[in-house]
Amino acid sequence: MAEVMLYHHVQGLTEGVRAFAEELRRAGHTVHTPDLFDGQTFATLDEGMAHAQKVGFGALLEQGVEAAQGLNSDVVFAGFSLGVMPAQQLAQTRSGCRGAVLMHACLPVSEFGGAWPDGVPVQVHGMDADPFFADDGDLEAARALVDSTDQAELFVYPGKSHLFADSSLPSYDADAAGLLTQRVATFLDDLA
Repeated sequence: MAEVMLYHHVQGLTEGVRAFAEELRRAGHTVHTPDLFDGQTFATLDEGMAHAQKVGFGALLEQGVEAAQGLNSDVVFAGFSLGVMPAQQLAQTRSGCRGAVLMHACLPVSEFGGAWPDGVPVQVHGMDADPFFADDGDLEAARALVDSTDQAELFVYPGKSHLFADSSLPSYDADAAGLLTQRVATFLDDLA
């Protein structure tokens, strides 16, 4: 089974992120969930974003990368929204990475070296009318990633919710989240 490093979103390591990790564990995978917010969670995206801005996105990215120190090299890096930053950087730059799962966000590959690495499969998941994913360039970056390698899959779900896979938030969409979880589980099983 796969070893997964799963990074939380801007509202913190919520019960919904923990539940997603636990579902992957029940499927037999080892899942690490570093807490980049030191136990703090936020009720809204705006509150979480204010905290992230106060801490600094660069500092959070650095913490995320440091959290992977000591892990085996053949890890799958996954992230929800804000957590995509360290997940994508590690997937693109860490030798031996097994794969990546980018949920609710995708950065241009040029942010971390210019090209997606050969032999590293990746999935990107987001909603077609999510203003953060569809309107802020993430969907465009995901499409460019898919066009640049045969190792990438893009799954776009109907709807406008940003963190639709977090069962503890009002933005949760059970149907889309169920399909996302199934696709991630199959992806991880195929890597095993």
